[in-house]
Amino acid sequence: MSEISLSAGPQARPGMVFEARGPLIEIVIPVYNEEHILAASVRRLHTYLLETFPYRFVITIVDNASTDGTWDVASGLALRFSEVEAVRLPQKGRGRALRHVWGTSVADVVAYMDVDLSTDLDAFLPLIAPLVSGHSDLAIGSRLSRGSAVVRGPRREVISRIYNLMLRTTLAARFSDAQCGFKAGRAEIVRALLPAVEDEGWFFDTELLLLAERNGLRIHEVPVDWVDDPDSRVDVVRTALDDLRGMLRMGRRWLAGALRVQVPSRRLPAGMRAQVPSFAVIGLVSTIAQLVLYGLLRLFMPVVLANVVSYFLAAIANTAANRRFTFGVVGTRRIVRHQLEGGVAFLVGLGVSTLGLFAVHAAWPHASRFVELAALLALNLFAAAIRFALLRAWVFHPRRTPDLEEETR
Repeated sequence: MSEISLSAGPQARPGMVFEARGPLIEIVIPVYNEEHILAASVRRLHTYLLETFPYRFVITIVDNASTDGTWDVASGLALRFSEVEAVRLPQKGRGRALRHVWGTSVADVVAYMDVDLSTDLDAFLPLIAPLVSGHSDLAIGSRLSRGSAVVRGPRREVISRIYNLMLRTTLAARFSDAQCGFKAGRAEIVRALLPAVEDEGWFFDTELLLLAERNGLRIHEVPVDWVDDPDSRVDVVRTALDDLRGMLRMGRRWLAGALRVQVPSRRLPAGMRAQVPSFAVIGLVSTIAQLVLYGLLRLFMPVVLANVVSYFLAAIANTAANRRFTFGVVGTRRIVRHQLEGGVAFLVGLGVSTLGLFAVHAAWPHASRFVELAALLALNLFAAAIRFALLRAWVFHPRRTPDLEEETR
C-alpha cells in the first residue's frame, strides 16, 4: 500500500485569531482503528486552536494501517477543513508516523498528541511558546511533575513511575515523564535527531529525548491535567517489555559513545531578529538619557539616590518604547500591568548597577566622575541583557498576551 496524503494546505481565513506571518505549528495525530473517536477529537482540537491559539497551525492525521473506517474519516476531515491533512501509512508504529511527518514537515515547530486528547488542551500553548521564543529545543507534557493533575488507574500509574525511575537511575535521564503523548520540538532540531532514532514504536519518544539530552539540548516540561482513556488500545505489558529492550539498546549505545548527533547551532528566533535591534536602539537612547540625568542629579544628590531617580525615570520611558516598537503592543489595554512588570525588570537592572557602584566606591573611594560613569555604562550593558530576557520571556510573552493579538496587528 502506498503512502497517501490529502491536504488543502493551511490558509488564513477571516475570523482566525492568528497572524498570517507568524510561525507555523504542525500537530500530528497518529491513529490506528480510531474511527469511533477521530472525528470528534479533531473537530474539538480544530475549534480550540482557531479560537485560542495565536499561531498558524496544521493538524496532520496519520493512519497507521487501520483496518476499520479510520482512513475514510481522516480523509473526510482533510477535505472539510483547510487546516487538516491526512496521511496513510502501510505499517503500524507511532514512531514511524512521527518520523514520516516530522521528517518532511515545512513547519517551524512540530508536535503530536494522542487522538483521545487525554491531555487538557490548555497546556498546548505553554508547550509551544518556549519553542517559538527559542528558549528550548524540545518540550514535553509531564504527568509526574509538581502542578500536574492526573486521573488514571493504579496499574498504569505504578508502571509509568517505575519506568521513568529506571530511566533516571540507569540512563541518567533528567526529564520526568517520557511517555506522555503530548510533545513538541523545533523542526530543525527534530530533523537533525531523527536519523539517530532507531525505534518505530512506543519507545520512539524516549529515544528522542535521551538523544536530545546527550547532545546538550534544552527540554522544557509543562505540568498537564491528564485523564486516562478507559478505551485505550495500548498493550501495557508488551509496551513495557519493548521499552525495556529499548533502554538496553540505548545503554549499549551510550557506553559505546554512539549518541552524538550533529545538531544545528543556536540561532536567533525569527521574532528576535527584529526585536534585538529595536531593543538595542531604545536601550542606547534611554542609557544616554539616564547618564545625562545622573550627571545632572549628581550635582546635588548622593551617588546612590541619583542613580535610583535617573533609573526610575528612564525605566518608564524605556518600557513604553519597548512595548510599542520592540514587541508591537499598542493601545492602553494592560498598560499598567506592563509598566509594573517592566518596572520589576528594571529593578533587577537597578540592583545590578547599584551593587556595582557600591563595589566601585569600595574599591576606589576617591574615584573620579569619569570612572563612575564608565562603570555605570558597563553595568547597564550587562543589566540590559537581563531586562531583554525578562521582557521577552515574561512581560510580553505570547503565552501571557494572546488576547492582545488584535491590538498588535
